[in-house]
Amino acid sequence: MHHRLIRTVASCAALLGMAACGGGSGSTPTTPTPPAASGPTMTIDAGGVLSPKELVVSPGTRVRFTNQSSRARQVSSDPHPEHTDCPEINQVGFLASGQTKETGNLNVVRTCGIHDHDDPSNANMRARIVVR
Repeated sequence: MHHRLIRTVASCAALLGMAACGGGSGSTPTTPTPPAASGPTMTIDAGGVLSPKELVVSPGTRVRFTNQSSRARQVSSDPHPEHTDCPEINQVGFLASGQTKETGNLNVVRTCGIHDHDDPSNANMRARIVVR
């Protein structure tokens, strides 16, 4: 009886161990693939120029910002330093070299000026998004 109890406990422990490790199927878990880039994009090129200078979008659109320059940028809505015109743009914020981020939903019909908070007078980093 004692040996039978030990075998039962050992079997239960083995089953629990397999369940905790994914059932022993031997398959490797995969990392989810991020969604493919689509929709309007503003790009900071290798020379530090933000383009296009004007982007027209429909209400509800999100805009991607991609930084191809070697320097980090701080994407912000006008006016500087308040950044109050289009708070959805401020969601991009700090954009490291090689990084892509997205604005919030641009729901309000308006024109949103954009600049680099750390270099607000740099005309190369000024642009606007027109929501209409």
